[in-house]
Amino acid sequence: MNRLSLTVSILALCAGSAFAQEAPSLVTEVKGMYTGVKNNWIKMAEKMPEENYSFKATPDIRTFGQLVGHVADSQARTCSTVNGETKSLDAGKKSSKAELVAALKESFAMCDAAFDKLTAANMTEGVTMGRAQRTRIGALAGTVSHSNEEYGYTSIYLRLKGIVPPSSEPRN
Repeated sequence: MNRLSLTVSILALCAGSAFAQEAPSLVTEVKGMYTGVKNNWIKMAEKMPEENYSFKATPDIRTFGQLVGHVADSQARTCSTVNGETKSLDAGKKSSKAELVAALKESFAMCDAAFDKLTAANMTEGVTMGRAQRTRIGALAGTVSHSNEEYGYTSIYLRLKGIVPPSSEPRN
């Protein structure tokens, strides 16, 4: 092998190795997705005026407040289970903005604890979710997915009230 070929080969190996070291882990990516949905939900819940918490986009679906409560309850159930202690917030029974924002933030605190404990070493450990067995990362990724789906629905509620959802606000 001549000197040029050897140099190119070494540079290619180094570049590949550098990329591998900088590529985010699955845990890091899921945590990043969680942070995004958390920020959007908290901003949205705070942004919607109190009088619109009883708003329904159509008569046959949940109110904005009921959706906030649903997300808080779902997150609390999943994240507290991943943390080893299944808890309920009963946010679905709350109706005021203050109570629902507080419940949502409490559910995110439970999820913060679950995501803070998530590592590459424990991400595939089993967690019993009702009658199903899930991995830690699977349960937490499911929470991110569900919360994002519900965020999409509630974004429409904001738009119908002339409010720009947090994820659509201009970034500086």
